[in-house]
Amino acid sequence: MKNKVILLVEDNPDDEALTLRALKKSNILNEVVVAHDGVEALDYLFGKGGQEGRDAGRLPELILLDLKLPKIDGMQVLQRIRSHKRTRLLPVVILTSSWEECDLVKGYSLGANSYIRKPVDFVQFGQAVQQLGLYWLLLNISAPRVRDSRDDCSDTCASN
Repeated sequence: MKNKVILLVEDNPDDEALTLRALKKSNILNEVVVAHDGVEALDYLFGKGGQEGRDAGRLPELILLDLKLPKIDGMQVLQRIRSHKRTRLLPVVILTSSWEECDLVKGYSLGANSYIRKPVDFVQFGQAVQQLGLYWLLLNISAPRVRDSRDDCSDTCASN
């Protein structure tokens, strides 16, 4: 579980610190890359801007995505992730304080794998993060990374 990278997209320093603390307390020792806005997140994923030259082939195993972000909001980040062949199958968990039903519906419509409201209580938040880590980093079997020009595996899946 340790070599799998988590991309945390969070602009609130308090929520960032709480998330990092909850991961550590849950013994989730993965490398966590933090993007503080939507532009930083997309630059990291696609090796652009301040992340130019980074091995963009090394993708995170899990993206924890806040919605209310500066520059480019979380929904637009999710839309860009899902529209690119190389990133469209990455697990994206919306981790937000939004209680708006339209955010929930839009998040799932754009392809979020999960939608979690940040609990106000740290103990509950820690439990939520622990469960996230155990499921997405240990139990879940991730989709294989796209390595060539094939868009999917329809030719091999059709024979099964």
